[in-house]
This record gives sequence, structure tokens and C-alpha cells, in this order.
Amino acid sequence: MKHKILLSVLLVSGSIFSMAQQASKTFAITGKANNNFFWADIKQVDLSTGKINKVLFESGKTAFRNVNLESKTIAARQGDNNNPTGLGVAACAFDTRHNRLYFATMHFSDIRYLDLNSDQASFTTVKTNVIPLKTGAGFQAEENQITRMVIAADGYGYALSNDAGHLIRFSTGNKPMVEDLGSLIDGENNKGISIHNKCSSWGGDMVADAFGKLVIVSASRNVFNVDVKSRVAEFAGTITGLPANFSTNGAAVDDDGNLVVSSANVFEGLYKVDLKGFTAVKIATKEQAFNASDLANGNLLSQKEANDMMRFDYTKHAPLISDGRVYPNPLTGSQFNVLFDRQPAGNYTIVLTDIAGRALQSKAVNISKASQVETMRVAGKTLKGMYLVKVVNGNKQLAFSEKVVIQ
Repeated sequence: MKHKILLSVLLVSGSIFSMAQQASKTFAITGKANNNFFWADIKQVDLSTGKINKVLFESGKTAFRNVNLESKTIAARQGDNNNPTGLGVAACAFDTRHNRLYFATMHFSDIRYLDLNSDQASFTTVKTNVIPLKTGAGFQAEENQITRMVIAADGYGYALSNDAGHLIRFSTGNKPMVEDLGSLIDGENNKGISIHNKCSSWGGDMVADAFGKLVIVSASRNVFNVDVKSRVAEFAGTITGLPANFSTNGAAVDDDGNLVVSSANVFEGLYKVDLKGFTAVKIATKEQAFNASDLANGNLLSQKEANDMMRFDYTKHAPLISDGRVYPNPLTGSQFNVLFDRQPAGNYTIVLTDIAGRALQSKAVNISKASQVETMRVAGKTLKGMYLVKVVNGNKQLAFSEKVVIQ
């Protein structure tokens, strides 16, 4: 039995590594050849070289199909100038599970996606005006334009308005759910740098880490770590080493776990950022530089650390079957509860995997009281069958795990 468990651990590690490699396709929203500051074209790029590998959509040139899920019609929105990327895009996110590129149109704050499984440019409008327009306004006010977006470790998409007054969460399944979680909150130790300040914190992009955090890089090079549950944004540092006129508009994670940033305003190429010292170094390339208002791929920060968390001998910790701390079981709805009834206070990570150990999603939680219950929503379309719910403590040790059946 011990040998079988150890073999399962190896399969978990190999599966997670394989998934990380498959998630490395990167996409950029770029300016047009005849209008560098109209960010409406979608391209697939190589972060390591800055090479444009494929043009997926050119505004005003590529034939497309656009379906609106709200009205069930095939049409472009009035004011889009018959263009699914609207009057410009500054926020996109790559959904690796469904192979979709989600994005938000700035001046309308619509959430849409490009189906990357389709041979033609096939767009779907999930929801229009996720932030309601002000009375009498034809377009979104600048503060309400969505300029940051990412698919996080929990499987949900997150989008953020310029002024951080609206943190939008959306599901990526066939029955989408979109909700406004509210305004971000400044951390107590932010040194006077507010996530809401226009000069220091608007614009930019957002990535996620493997432990459930969101990481915001503002256009002014400031970095904030966001806890989704509390919505607190903690100032982490300011990126240095970039050209004077380089605004950090796009951000993504490369295959080595490094942060890479792009600029929408200048043709200075891509820069790799060390988030320990917040220093940037230009990525050497022979390719022609492009400007990009946003970058997106499926990689997460701290993925190596999360993988290492899973690589230990399960026989030294809790058994793979526990005693009913995950419920309801079988699961017939879209969420389950995890009871922390005999665990010390501290930080934990709930990980949902398939029976082979492939991690599907995770959620970071903080346990502060006895018999605390945490809820986890199953993101996307999950097939019926047997799954594992694993709970890992702050020391990267398995606290307990349990099989759960999804019906």
C-alpha cells in the first residue's frame, strides 16, 4: 500500500509539471499597424523572445462571429463600430481549461471571450456593462473602465476597474456567473500608496499566484498583493530598471515563474521582473518590438512552490481517507464545505484534484477558530466521478484529505 501511495505522489508531481508546461501560450492585445494606440488586435506571442507567433484577430480586417449570451443573438454591440474588441481593450485573461481568451472592452466594460478552439474568429459576449453606466452616459467613465484581468488559481476570472472600486469575479463555464465583489481595501502598511490613487495605481495588469492571491501591477510600476476573501490590497514594492517612459500595462508569468511586463505606450520590448527585489531586466531579442496594453497566459506565480508542497511522503502524514470533513458527499451542486474541526489556527490551502492527482483548482484560507467551515465552489464544468480534496497547512504538509464524489 505504501508503494502505491508513493507512486501516486510521483504522478501528482508529474501531472502538475505537465499542466504548467501546457499553459505557456501567451497572448497580447496590441496596437494596430496604422494606429499604435488603438489596442484592438489579438496576437499570440513568445515571452522568451518577444516574437509574434500568430495573429488571431485584426480589428477591421478579420471576419468574425459574435454571440451575445444575454440576448442569444449574433450581433455586434452598438458603438463597437462592428468590432468585438470595441474601442480598445486593456484587460485579458487566458482560460486554459476551456481554451478561451477572456477580455473586457474598456469603454463599455463588457466581458467577452475569443474561442481559441474555433478555426474562425468566434467571439462570445458574456455580459454587457458589468459595471453599470452612469445615468445619461454613453460610455464608461475612466475610473470604471476595466484594465486588469486574470484567471486565478481557484478557476474564477477576476477583473478590476481603474480605480479598484469594482473587483469583478466571473465563472468560465457554459453557464457564466458574474458578480461585483466590491471595492479593494488599502492595507494598513501601504506607506501612503493607495490602490485607488489615479497617479500611482490605475491601469496596468493583474496576474495570480498558485496560492490564491492576485498580484496587481499598476501602470505606474507599483505592485500590490490582493487577498480575494478580504479584498485587502497590500503594497509590495515598485519596479525599477525600466526606461523612463515605460508604463507597465501588460503582465504575465513566463515558464520559469518570472513576471514579464510590457508597455502600451512605447516600443521597448519585454522586461523580466524579479519580484524579490522588484528589479527589471530587458529580455534580449532580435524581433521587432511591439506595444501591448495587456498580456495573458495560464501560468501562475509561485507554481514551483505549490508543486513542491505536493511532493512529500503521504505516509508520514494523514491518511488519504478521513472522516467526513468534506460535505455534502456525494456533491450534487456546485460547491462543497470543508470542516476544520481538529486543526490548529493558521493558513491552509484546499486543493481539489482528480483521482490521478492532477490539481484542478485551489483556495487559500485562514483558520482562526474551532470547527470553522470553509466553502469551495467547483469552477467550470467538472465531469461526474471520484475526486480528492486535500488540505495542506502553512508548513506545506498534508493536514488531511478525503475522497469526494461529484454526481
